[in-house]
Amino acid sequence: MNIGSSLSRNARIMPEKDAIICNGKFYTYDQLNRIVNRFAHGLISLGIKKGDKVCLMMKNSEYFPIAQFASYKVGAVVIPINIRLTKSEVAYIVDHSDAKLIIFDSEFGELIEQSRSTKVIHCIAVHEANIEGHLPFNKILTENEKDPDVVVIQSDDSHILYTSGTTGKPKGALYDHYRGVLFVFNALGLHGVGLENRILHFMPFFFAGGFTALYKCIFLGQTAVIHQKFDAAEVLQSIEQYKINTFLAVPTMYNMLQQVPNKEQYDLSSIKVLQYGGAPMPPELIKQTMELFKTDQFINRCGLTEGGPGGIFLYPEDHKEKLGTSGKQRFLMEAKVVDKIGKSVIPGEIGELILRGDMIMKGYYKNPKATEEAIRDSWLYTGDMCSIDEDGYITLVDRKKDMIISGGINIYSVEVENILYSYDGVLDAAVIGLPDEKWGETVTAIIVPKPGYSINNANLIEFCRLHLAGYKIPRNIHYVDVLPRNASGKVLKYELRYQYLNGKSELHPFTNS
Repeated sequence: MNIGSSLSRNARIMPEKDAIICNGKFYTYDQLNRIVNRFAHGLISLGIKKGDKVCLMMKNSEYFPIAQFASYKVGAVVIPINIRLTKSEVAYIVDHSDAKLIIFDSEFGELIEQSRSTKVIHCIAVHEANIEGHLPFNKILTENEKDPDVVVIQSDDSHILYTSGTTGKPKGALYDHYRGVLFVFNALGLHGVGLENRILHFMPFFFAGGFTALYKCIFLGQTAVIHQKFDAAEVLQSIEQYKINTFLAVPTMYNMLQQVPNKEQYDLSSIKVLQYGGAPMPPELIKQTMELFKTDQFINRCGLTEGGPGGIFLYPEDHKEKLGTSGKQRFLMEAKVVDKIGKSVIPGEIGELILRGDMIMKGYYKNPKATEEAIRDSWLYTGDMCSIDEDGYITLVDRKKDMIISGGINIYSVEVENILYSYDGVLDAAVIGLPDEKWGETVTAIIVPKPGYSINNANLIEFCRLHLAGYKIPRNIHYVDVLPRNASGKVLKYELRYQYLNGKSELHPFTNS
């Protein structure tokens, strides 16, 4: 069994079922399989063979899964590339991955031409090729609609997912088809999702969460409703129009859904379960979202790219008693919270989350040293700082690199952010540590007020005093219009630290005793 063969199987079993809905176009499983096969044979005619690396630099559209599954069917290894990367960043991934082919939206043609390495033998542009030597997508399609005669087994590599590279050069997490199929089975075990489900996809396909959610959806024979980007009002409209059953979103997206002026007017009753992940979701925001969708069926997916992406999960029934925790180990995954020497911490103590299971990456592509640092004795060290309670539920408190040390005391930004989110008038918040001669670091809050709100600083600080120990209260507060985030919605705290350390932003200090 492999990822690509699932499409062929579904085309035989349910040929007339909708596989993809995108921009008003509908593809049944039979139609999708036929065009994927036509493109796959086109790739073979270009000399692409089993084991070759294929980069995809594309926005969300029906062309992404066509290119993805055509590559899988010829045994190629798929590498999605973030469309927001610079020329040098793209060039690094293309060269490091040993890519022989790049498939991209035509608007990125010039960037691709400037970034391609000598290893790249062909560049295929979706729609029109604007650069000489690039090939248009439609010219690659053959008339052959049969499955390629390529044997792909579970141990064959399937895709490489590059990390963001915030602490150095990006690292490519390598996966095979066995791990990809396990991810699908893991989803079945966790969510109880059925074949009838309609899944809304607006998370970028070039990020791990969006990428794996897409092939999982097609593998299971579900219907993928694809949005090119996240727009809160369009999400609510699509739920009503296409009777969406579930979607995955990061907390900031759920926050934006709350800001849609007429949100209560949409029929959202088709939603069966909602998934959130990518960053801790404040309990207050979870409660607001439960009210909006009139459901308590929420699943917290707390994982990372290197984990499959898998990790720990919080089931809907757990939200009643364990709201605010990140979850516990589940189907096909083991989890522990350990100290610096790898010993499990006692309940209430802070340690690092480590994971073990067959879904975690094979390793970092062409980076054995980083692989040895990340995977030790079969355990993946995540870099996430967590606590664990008596029942085994784990709560993410910070990334190692984001933890604040003030006066020798560890302060976890997530705890402070959760309190700020519960204050009326706060739309978005991030907490970072900045250098301080006396304390080492000071707690600094960057806040986005809700539209039309003017936050009283003294009242906000007093509110924090009621819920936080004195040393955790922000010493500096800054108000901004928007927080810097990557395409998956995560706050770029390293960018915030850079801005304030280099005097690019003004701070508003407060004295807190």
